[in-house]
Amino acid sequence: MGLPRFSCPKGGDAESSPHLYVANCGPAVGLSYDKIVSVFGTYGEVEGVYPADESGTRVIVSYRDKSSSQAAMKALNGHPCSGLGGRFLHIQYSVQSLGKVNDTAPLPVWTSAADLDIPGLYLMHDFVTAEEEQELLAAVDDRLWKHLAKRRVQHYGYEFRYDIRNVNTNHYLGELPSFMLPILERIRTCQTLDHVADISLDQLTVNEYPPGVGLSPHIDTHSAFKGLIFSLSLAGPCIMEFRKYTTGVWQEKPTSSYDMETQISEKNLNFIRKAIYLPPRSMLLLSGEARYAWHHYIPHHKVDRVNDNLIRRSSRRVSFTLRKVRGGPCHCEFPQYCDSQR
Repeated sequence: MGLPRFSCPKGGDAESSPHLYVANCGPAVGLSYDKIVSVFGTYGEVEGVYPADESGTRVIVSYRDKSSSQAAMKALNGHPCSGLGGRFLHIQYSVQSLGKVNDTAPLPVWTSAADLDIPGLYLMHDFVTAEEEQELLAAVDDRLWKHLAKRRVQHYGYEFRYDIRNVNTNHYLGELPSFMLPILERIRTCQTLDHVADISLDQLTVNEYPPGVGLSPHIDTHSAFKGLIFSLSLAGPCIMEFRKYTTGVWQEKPTSSYDMETQISEKNLNFIRKAIYLPPRSMLLLSGEARYAWHHYIPHHKVDRVNDNLIRRSSRRVSFTLRKVRGGPCHCEFPQYCDSQR
């Protein structure tokens, strides 16, 4: 293992700092990073939320100043948090380590989806040409970007609401832009994807990621979108990690199993972790189990380790994510990961 970005002093006897180590909190217990930010953000400006380890049940909440972390500590430590499903949070002050931020445990990074052995995951290299890539980038750069905390986005068809992780189906933004028509047609006629020929995609989110900015672990809300999610990577590469948690998912209320869930060693967790390299101009498809049961995550790195190679991320990476809005409850075969069935 490489050095962690943050550490918790032994015995918990740490002086106050802007960083909080929060246990019983994270994607493995059904709490998205966006939700954690919204709750802790009521006490001050949150600069970031990071995984404290690989368990998915502990996070680091990093504030801009100590007064904010002190207020959050006083209000939330050892108390049920209504904004996080009534969970009891166990909080300590944390300190930033001197080691490299991007050191991680060795993890094989595959270049083919077949090697990951995740049902429903597909990766098509060179889905667009270099010329088409530049045309698509120019098209979105001519349009208005919406600024989030660390990246820029555009929405078409329907706006994705990050505060509720869903879409407002009553607010239709119009048809997808004309510059996407060749891509939509290529999806429909791609022989590799013959089972999606009749799918009418109606929602597009364009994300621009600067160097070092990634994506928090999450599963796209089941009730928001149907079973196929396409993501086209342009301008730069990245690693996408997939995590499958088989215990503690969507557990909204505190239970007597808390100590077992948060203190069990990482190697004994029923937890699967795999990674794939997404080169520019590649198209990723999440369907079936890959879409409904696996968290996907882009590490917040400026340099990715792809097995024996170090690959520096470019000045920007732009993803085009295409989906079909559901407009009703989900009845998938993965109820433990499903917001409609939990």
